[in-house]
Order: sequence, then structure tokens, then C-alpha cells
Amino acid sequence: MKKYDICVVGAGYVGLVTGACLAEIGHRVVCVDSDPKKLKALKAGRIPIHEPGLGEVFRRVARSGRLSFAASVVEGLRFKGRRAEVVFIAVGTTPRHDGSADLSAVEAVAETIAKNIDSYTVVVDKSTVPVETGEWVSRTIQRFNKSGTPYDVVSNPEFLSEGSAVRDFMQPDRVILGVTSKRAETLMREVYAPLKAVVLVTDLKSAELIKHASNSFLATKISYINAVANLCEKVGADVKLVAQGMGLDRRIGPMFLNAGLGFGGFCFPKDLEAFYWISKQKGYDFQLLKSVKEINEHQKGWIARKIEEKLWNLEGKTVAMLGLAFKPDTDDMRFAPSVDVAHKLKSRGVNIRAFDPVAMERAKELPEFAGVKFAKDEYDALKGADALAVVTEWPRFKALDLKRVKRLMRTPVVLDARNLFDPAAMRELGFDYAGVGRP
Repeated sequence: MKKYDICVVGAGYVGLVTGACLAEIGHRVVCVDSDPKKLKALKAGRIPIHEPGLGEVFRRVARSGRLSFAASVVEGLRFKGRRAEVVFIAVGTTPRHDGSADLSAVEAVAETIAKNIDSYTVVVDKSTVPVETGEWVSRTIQRFNKSGTPYDVVSNPEFLSEGSAVRDFMQPDRVILGVTSKRAETLMREVYAPLKAVVLVTDLKSAELIKHASNSFLATKISYINAVANLCEKVGADVKLVAQGMGLDRRIGPMFLNAGLGFGGFCFPKDLEAFYWISKQKGYDFQLLKSVKEINEHQKGWIARKIEEKLWNLEGKTVAMLGLAFKPDTDDMRFAPSVDVAHKLKSRGVNIRAFDPVAMERAKELPEFAGVKFAKDEYDALKGADALAVVTEWPRFKALDLKRVKRLMRTPVVLDARNLFDPAAMRELGFDYAGVGRP
């Protein structure tokens, strides 16, 4: 295989995983980040995020010299005398209040690249960006590329799920390449050749839309099964059986049919908002996406509604929250349903004791968790609790000693917002149990 010198701008969730995995498949990679604290940690071999498998890859490629770190784009483009042939832009694109993406960081990186390249360079949009961003990146480079150095812009959207990001990169369902030239396509195919993946080559705009369309579809699937769960609760049906029956249809499949508190994390909410905003900007009111969001917001209130049904007056009651991260195997608290749950319960005068295997330090930084007591483990959180709320489906919670749980609690009320437990078995043990969409 041909080995490339690659610069990855941004060492967040996407950039760090992308950089480490590109180095793992043989390329020489420099990750650029402007945060001095993060950069110092990375150079010392410390990873600032929790991501299964990343530590092993990171240490291996760092020791080999294939992964390095730089404080600026200029340094990354000319690291130790080597010239970056491919530059991945993986900076943050935070959502604005109107749902649009803030692309100022992407623009700044593109301008810097334009001013510092002196031979053919492929600039790759890896950040999740709205359609037409690739054209704007190209215009920016053209505007500031006074030397007339040749370049190409490629859209290469990421499909990395937190908790399985390394596996997703190394064993992808597909690699999407939005290109404007055969030269860029050939180079990018060589970059990804070691993965032996299905490669779909498209134009820039189609590649950009694929990411937003994919995440919005998955969000729709989650909201759909949560709407079905609400109906199940009203008629006495079991949403798990309904979802199982649906999932056996090959046209539907079982993935993303788990009823619960709705979707969270940085990608689905942000991409759904951005896709809806893009549609409106182009004159199409994508009302389905609006409904998906409304269902998701309603679902976040499930725990608060159920606790009130079970405990009557909430003032002064104690709730044990198990799970804070938006999903297992990550410490990411961005748009986590637990944030909404904590806010709603605190507003009703509820005392919260919370536990999460990896996300508590990040939760402590959020204003919604001010006054929340953080427990040393699951059982510590349960002492004297009036109710248990399962918020994140960590496997260890499913393995709880339920007899011990009942002894520790003041009243054995369980709100299972992730449907970890069997309702009949829980009631047989003496719990006042409620699951999402379960009789």
C-alpha cells in the first residue's frame, strides 16, 4: 500500500479516532489541536475521552512514530520536514440557536491551508457539515491560495458511533467519497485501501447529504418506536415484543428499535436540527423531522411523569439515577437525556443521588447537576432511595443484585427507562416496576 503523510485538524472524538486509526493502517499522521491542556495530555500519552479500544491503538501508533501532535495547522502541514499530502478537517461544528451549524472553525482552517500549501493537496471535510460546505471550503482556498497551488476538496463523512468508534473505522459499512476529480478519488481510495471496505464515490453535495440523511433516519426510527411504546402503555401491549416482530422483517431490521428515553449525544440531535434547517433554507418544510424532535423531547420526560404517578408528592423524595452518559461505553454528556431528567426532577424538589461508571466527572461540570450527590457505586446510590431510575443501559446495571437493591431502598419503586429488566420477575420480587411501553 502507499503510505501518505496526513494532517488531521482537530483532536476531538472524530479527529482523534480518525488520526489514530489512519496511523494504525500504516499512514504517518499528525493531529492538530489548539487546546494546550489537551495537547499536553496527548503528547504524554493520555487520552482525554473514554472510547473502548482507542487506548491500545493510540499507544501502539504513538510508539511507532506514526502518530504525532502539533499545536497549529501550519506546524501540522510541515511536521518535521514532511509535507502533508492529505488534510482532514475534523474541527467542531457546534449548533447555533436556530439549528444551523457554526462553520467558522472550518473556514479558518481552510484559509490557513490555502496560505500554506505549495504542492497538490487533498483537503477532506471530515466534520459533519451541511450541504454546500465543500463548495465554500473550495472557494475559501481559492480566494487565499495566492500561489495557485493545485488542490481538491473531498467530502468524507464519518460514521463513528461513540462506544464502538474504533471498530466502526476499521470495519466500516461503507466509505463515502464525495469528489470533484479523478485524481482526488484515486488518492482517497489509496488512503482507505487497507480497510478493504465498500467505497461509494459521489459528488460533493450527495456525500454531504448522506451523513445528515443517515443520522436523521436513525433518529426517526428511535422516535417511531418510542411513539409506539406510548401507545403500548395505553393499550397494555409489550413494546419489546412489538419491536421484535417488526425487526424480523428484513426491510426494517432490529437496530434502533429499543424504546427508552429517546436519543441523545452530539450527533443525532445536532444533525437532525441541521438537516431541518437546511431543508427550510432551501424552501422545503421537512415536517417529519420536526415531529421526530417533538417525540424525542416528550420522551425525555418519561421518568418525571412516572415518578409522580408512583410517589405522588415529589418534594423531598430521593431518586437514585443509574447512568448519566447518553449511551454505554462513553463518557459523553452532550445532549444526554440524563441532563433533562436531572433538571426536571430538581425543579420538583427531588434529591438525586447518581452513579455512572465513567461519566460522573463530566456531569459534575454541568449546571444541571449542581446539588446532585454522586455515589461511589450503584448500591451506594440506592441507599434509602424512594425510587430507582435506570437512565443509561450499562450492562453492569442489568447484573444488579436485585434482592440487595430492594433491601437498600426506602420504597421499592423502579423506573426502568431502558427496559433492562423483566416486568414479571421484578414484580415477583416485590418491586413497583414500570418499563417503557411494557405492561
